[in-house]
Amino acid sequence: MDAGASAAAARQASSKAVVSLTERLVEATDRNVPGHWEADLMMFSKYRQAILAVHERTSRLLLAIPIESRLAAGLTTHLVRLFKAVPQALRRTVTFDNGSEFAAHLSLQSLLMKTFFCDPHAPWQKGGIENAFGRLRRFIPPQNRPRKSPDTPIAAYTNTPRKCLDFRTTAEAFSQLLHFECESTSPELVG
Repeated sequence: MDAGASAAAARQASSKAVVSLTERLVEATDRNVPGHWEADLMMFSKYRQAILAVHERTSRLLLAIPIESRLAAGLTTHLVRLFKAVPQALRRTVTFDNGSEFAAHLSLQSLLMKTFFCDPHAPWQKGGIENAFGRLRRFIPPQNRPRKSPDTPIAAYTNTPRKCLDFRTTAEAFSQLLHFECESTSPELVG
């Protein structure tokens, strides 16, 4: 089987495994339980570049990595690498749009993450990451779209206090989630 046929077979198999956002747990909607993420690509047409980003719904933390290819297999490898850095308890679900770049989403099951998809033509259903992209673009001058690393704009986004977080930064909010996670799973507290 050639590469085109195997890609088509993978796309068909993954499309059968697509779970609608309407089936996602209610706890993910109200943002009170951490570990629910949204993922998308931030495209820059002028330089044909893209950034793969994931957004945690409770803390509003944004993790990003520049990508060279929008092929599903490569994108999923980057997603697995991003999520492996996050403690298991903060990896519950991830929501995607219906782009073909997320066709290999089933690879995230190795991290025990459930995947959900927005309705067709309804990117507002993952509004957290769409809002984050709007805020992130404020830190990227139009003439300097990211060439290699989005680190500087991500750091600016992450260290900006947010009213929705009681004027904490997303880094502080996520740090509190990590601190709570470490304390609540400490062996001294369990037994």
